Amino acid sequence: MKNRNLKRTLFEFLRYAIVGGFSALVDMGVLWAVTEFLFDGQNTGIPLAISVAAGFAIGLLVNYLLSMLFVFTTGEQKQKSRGIFAFLTYAAVGLIGLGLTEGLMHFGMLFVSTEGLWYLVLNLFVKGVVLIWNYLGRKIFVYHGK
Repeated sequence: MKNRNLKRTLFEFLRYAIVGGFSALVDMGVLWAVTEFLFDGQNTGIPLAISVAAGFAIGLLVNYLLSMLFVFTTGEQKQKSRGIFAFLTYAAVGLIGLGLTEGLMHFGMLFVSTEGLWYLVLNLFVKGVVLIWNYLGRKIFVYHGK
């Protein structure tokens, strides 16, 4: 039984990683579009923070909807994911992820060039770190470990 639960959790995480990857592409697309078109390529300071937050908001919504459809699919999980409290908890975990993203992006920009698209490469690395937090946080706080 334990082996079965581990296998189910691993497949669930794999589905979450795929959904997270797609959501990350949406997030990064918004990050790029806002940075390049709204802030004329300025990728530091307040413009970067706004661009990251805009990408986060759209990516969060995409992730929530796709996770309900493809990741957390057991009857109990579907029940726990419905309603405003579940979404707010889901978003709260995401906001912590946003804080991690903002902090790691600003820290990482100390080490990468501000010229070109290096901020996107850095963002990809940061997303890998935050993916683990988001999965575990949502699994524990939204779905109560189920």
